[in-house]
Amino acid sequence: MTSQDPRFLEANGGDIGIPVHPEYRNHINRWIFLIRSYLGGAYFRMGRYLTRYVLESDKEYISRVLQTPYDNHVKSICHIYNSFLYRTAPDREFGNLEGTPELEAFLKDADFEGRSWDSFMRDVNLMSTIYGHCCVVVDRPAITVGTRAEELDQGIRPFVSLFTPENILDWEFTRMPGGKYELTFLKLLEEQSVSYGQPSKFFIRTYTKDTITLHQYRALEKEKLELLEEMPNPIGIVPATFIYAQRSPLRGIGVSDIQDVADFCLTIGNSLSEIEQLIRLSNHPTLAKTSETDAQAGAGAIITMPNELDPGLKPYLLQPSGQSLESILSTIENNVRAIDRMSHMGAIRAIETRQMSGVAMMSEFLTLDAKLSEKAKNLELGEETIFRLFSKWQGEAWTGEIKYPMAFHIRDKNLDIDILKKAAETNPADPRVRAAIDAKILDLLEVDPQETQSQNQQAEIQEQLMTGDSNEEIIADNPGTTVTDIEAAAAAAARDN
Repeated sequence: MTSQDPRFLEANGGDIGIPVHPEYRNHINRWIFLIRSYLGGAYFRMGRYLTRYVLESDKEYISRVLQTPYDNHVKSICHIYNSFLYRTAPDREFGNLEGTPELEAFLKDADFEGRSWDSFMRDVNLMSTIYGHCCVVVDRPAITVGTRAEELDQGIRPFVSLFTPENILDWEFTRMPGGKYELTFLKLLEEQSVSYGQPSKFFIRTYTKDTITLHQYRALEKEKLELLEEMPNPIGIVPATFIYAQRSPLRGIGVSDIQDVADFCLTIGNSLSEIEQLIRLSNHPTLAKTSETDAQAGAGAIITMPNELDPGLKPYLLQPSGQSLESILSTIENNVRAIDRMSHMGAIRAIETRQMSGVAMMSEFLTLDAKLSEKAKNLELGEETIFRLFSKWQGEAWTGEIKYPMAFHIRDKNLDIDILKKAAETNPADPRVRAAIDAKILDLLEVDPQETQSQNQQAEIQEQLMTGDSNEEIIADNPGTTVTDIEAAAAAAARDN
């Protein structure tokens, strides 16, 4: 994944002295807020997003930011979405690429950083969930060799790079004569990691249908860009694709799945700051006194007042009421419920019993299933486009197909088991009803019917062996049974005993 310290862009408000897309300037601060909300901890504190008090000094504000914890619901929801989407692996058929050494190496190390293709796509989904979209570039080392054997020996093959929105400086989609919109221009920001004490180096890589150029970005120079490399684009298209969480009316801009959740997390952070201040002031009240009154701090401290002091000016304590603490805690609880409701996680993330009817829970599960299905379609489209670009670099036509699961069958198993238990307790007379209840229970317990049948058959064979029946008698009583099955049943009985 290609990224850089958000402070590089924050310090300039997204203005780095070179032309960028107008929507980049509009969204850059929001994107930085979203990624900081996901990362949490020191990254979130460095953003200094807490509301500042009137007349609060810089030192006091920074101290309050450092003392305020961050309740990170953003990361929790992002990872739940990711786990549901990849609980069942996508079905990938690679067509004429199947079994090629380049593809096998690519699936094991997709980005030349050791990430497998499955791990890479998980990160793609994670970043698109946070930002709303991300960009995947499919490139190939510009090294010329004589034979394909030398290519394989040197590991020259296509690879992928993941760019998050703060690195996508400019882009352009052009409408083709057939009506399709095609990415025809892309400008990306890259950062080179350097050793301690060395200034960071930034590079601008620009893709068009005809050329690929690399510039070094020099922030302190009048001429910001220094051309390092320019080469023709050998495949004639921009080798990149945008992958969205949700599409927006603006082409090249996605809608984050957690943008509203991040705002609520900030609200909770401000509430937690208020709680910390209330507890601090309640345990350590402020002493109001005249300048002539001598007071010491600590338990049993002595306060010395002038003899001529007016009784109305005697020292007193300023201590806030603790009643507002309960209202703040109630507000936080309501905010958490709002987060669960807007992310369709009320029944999944619940840490306490909530009054939800079966219909309400089923409705929430169906809504979450539809949302995950939409995300799966976007990932499926993006992955097919990536392999189409991979094939283009290999001089082949893509003939494969990628299929993501579109139904996630999210349900409350405890509720389903309870319903089946009540149905079984009615003692239905129809054996078909009893069989249907048993089948549903097996399905909920994820028991393979064939495995169950095999276990039942093995138990019958063991029972006959215990009574002294011969192999021929057992085979006659159990059609389809072989001597191997009998030996396996005998071995299992001996092992269990």
